[in-house]
Amino acid sequence: MNTTAMSPLTVTPLGFIPDLKNATLVPFNETACENWKEIHHLVFHVANICFAVGLVIPTTLNLHMIFLRGLLTIGCALFIIWATLYRCALDIMIWNSVFLVVNLLHFIYLLYKRRPIKIEKELSSLYRRMFEPLHVPPELFQRLTGQFCNIQTLKTGQAYAAEDKTSVDDRLSILLKGKMKVSYRGHFLHNIYPCAFIDSPEFRSTQMNRGEKFQVTIIADDNCKFLCWSRERLTYFLESEPFLYEIFKYLIGKDITNKLYSLNDPTLNDKASKKIDRQPSLCSQLSVMQMRNSIASTSDSEDGLQMFLRGTSSASSLLTGPAEHLS
Repeated sequence: MNTTAMSPLTVTPLGFIPDLKNATLVPFNETACENWKEIHHLVFHVANICFAVGLVIPTTLNLHMIFLRGLLTIGCALFIIWATLYRCALDIMIWNSVFLVVNLLHFIYLLYKRRPIKIEKELSSLYRRMFEPLHVPPELFQRLTGQFCNIQTLKTGQAYAAEDKTSVDDRLSILLKGKMKVSYRGHFLHNIYPCAFIDSPEFRSTQMNRGEKFQVTIIADDNCKFLCWSRERLTYFLESEPFLYEIFKYLIGKDITNKLYSLNDPTLNDKASKKIDRQPSLCSQLSVMQMRNSIASTSDSEDGLQMFLRGTSSASSLLTGPAEHLS
């Protein structure tokens, strides 16, 4: 009996001939560009030009971030137009819409930060003379003068402070208009002119010892207008702004020094005080020395600045005393 061994291989039926001529060859790399497509619409190229220009803007340019965000916004808008009108590509339109919103919000925020800060007319001279030379930004000055402070007025003869009666813990003021005179027990000490602190020595003494009273009388010699801060709220604000805190330390120290110079010559007017000689006289040197020694010794004695104020007033009375005898 003859048996036929079955082969596991599939046998091609007779009469079947593969059609090799009509076979389609699939390339190994389907992404290979055998035929370049036509160039895209001009809108597509303009959008990419906006991206390229925005990315090559140097960072040294003052407004480079505004220009960058603006060009990116324009580029995204052009891509949306191109994808919608010429390619009908929904995914490209959606992604560029998201990018458009993000860049547009950044662009609006940068423009908002660059907006011109309008300083009140009454405070413009104060800013130009005291704060602008120290590089205080207008927006920071606006925050300083827009919170917890107001503009007050005094008529001629009205008192800003009375010695041994008015507390020094309540306020800090800068004279904006007019003139004030400072006296101690009836003896004239010096004048206060616009763009000068009214009570800078008292503010300095308050930092050492609370509950003090004014040791001098301050009276409006003209119709005066001054900017007045709440002492407690101003101190709290300056603690949150270290840069402005240092600015105030400098301005108050400078103002106290100018008042010491004016003790030597109470007849100095505003223009002359700007051109005052940098070489202090003997009286001014002694006054400055007393102030520095009294402030330095506050750790051992709580009334250092009060002794200084009394010492300067005594020195002033000694200066006026011989003059009276000579007359």
